[in-house]
Amino acid sequence: MHQPKLRNATSATAPTGGRTAAKPVVRKLDVLGSLGQPKVAVMLTLGFSSGLPFMLTGNTLGYWLRDEGTALAAIGFLSWVGLAYSLKFLWAPIIDRLDAPIFGRFGRRRGWMITAQIVVGIGLLGMSTIGLTAGLATLGALALLVAFASSTQDIVVDAWRIEVASDSDELGLLSAAYQLGYRAALLVSEALILIAASHFGWQISYSAMAVLMAIGIGASMTAAEPARAAAVAKSKTQSAPLWTGRGFIDAVVGPFVEFFRTYGWLALLMLAMISFYRLPEFMMGPMANPYYHDLGLSKDTVGAVRASIGIVGSVLGIAAGGFSALRFGYMKTLIIGVILQSLVIANFAVLAYSGPDVRVFGAVMGADNFGIAFAGVALVTYMSSLTSLGYTATQYALLSSAYTYVGKFSKGFSGVIVEQLATGRTLLEGYALFFIVAALLGVPALVLCVVLARITRRPAAAT
Repeated sequence: MHQPKLRNATSATAPTGGRTAAKPVVRKLDVLGSLGQPKVAVMLTLGFSSGLPFMLTGNTLGYWLRDEGTALAAIGFLSWVGLAYSLKFLWAPIIDRLDAPIFGRFGRRRGWMITAQIVVGIGLLGMSTIGLTAGLATLGALALLVAFASSTQDIVVDAWRIEVASDSDELGLLSAAYQLGYRAALLVSEALILIAASHFGWQISYSAMAVLMAIGIGASMTAAEPARAAAVAKSKTQSAPLWTGRGFIDAVVGPFVEFFRTYGWLALLMLAMISFYRLPEFMMGPMANPYYHDLGLSKDTVGAVRASIGIVGSVLGIAAGGFSALRFGYMKTLIIGVILQSLVIANFAVLAYSGPDVRVFGAVMGADNFGIAFAGVALVTYMSSLTSLGYTATQYALLSSAYTYVGKFSKGFSGVIVEQLATGRTLLEGYALFFIVAALLGVPALVLCVVLARITRRPAAAT
């Protein structure tokens, strides 16, 4: 049987020239000192640019639609525009092998970042200008354009993050910086936008989000093109251009062949775990804002709590996730993350019985942001450690698409599930049962994490 080549960067030892050398201990001062690196600052900003459009085509859009009286079932089905994030591996080979039109002179990674960010801005402006006046289908089409461009941006930003990291510890740091920037964007697009919408309306608020995409464009122009990856990509392009048969096969099939060659049969187990890891969060996502609306919480209240308690929870969760990955390794952090994620999602059921009590809502929101942020750092860092230079964008797109397949499809039925669970009960009781069911969906990922941890520990112990 083929023995997979394990590359868990947090193992206790690292091979060097035929010997096994002890991995240096990571000190807190080393980590804090790394925060001053320019690439970390750029990563924070690019994380913000990646996170900004995500909720604007998902949960926040659902709040807007619920405000306009749209049915829960329709809101759930419209969340399927997010499937663009699940299919991004289909066009990732193009991003890996070709320069972006017009902006290619900035470099392959930077050029595609700028192109995607501009399209996201245009799409958000379209959504803000047209609104619901042209019908739900038109708004959905514009949301799909934003999701497509946003997922393209994610392909390139993820590849850049992996390629500029000098070692596994820096990769963990950059992943945490990415999550911090991403969470800051969620604060804006999930919290502050609600306050703005309450006072200025949804269309003006979405216009402001489009303008904020300029932050990402500025970061892309400041970012350094990854030199090592650019050399590998140039070599591949020169030896086998994309338009040749050999080049096309290497660009499209090569990343998948390399991934399965490296990890063997274990690759299937990894993909299965990744696919189920964020299922609870995806499932509950489209119903969160309608839940707050139906609880009687005002947009100002939801926005204020997210912008205060929520952001504190996120920052603490990111810090805890990053520290855990460095101190305990990827697998233990993944296990802790999936448990935390399920617990904080089940906790939402409490609100159905407490009503619009701001203190209870704040406690639930703080816990949710901590658990989700911790799990996010755990998964991103783990997936980043699995890619190969030369296929970074496509392989990471495959992995990050894998973790959305099941969740993105399943969440489309979230509104129908709530309505069915509410049959014979109050609507809030239906919501409560829904969040408990969503939390239980984390069990398969937990089991797979434990199995992977045991399997990957054996070769490490043997060395």
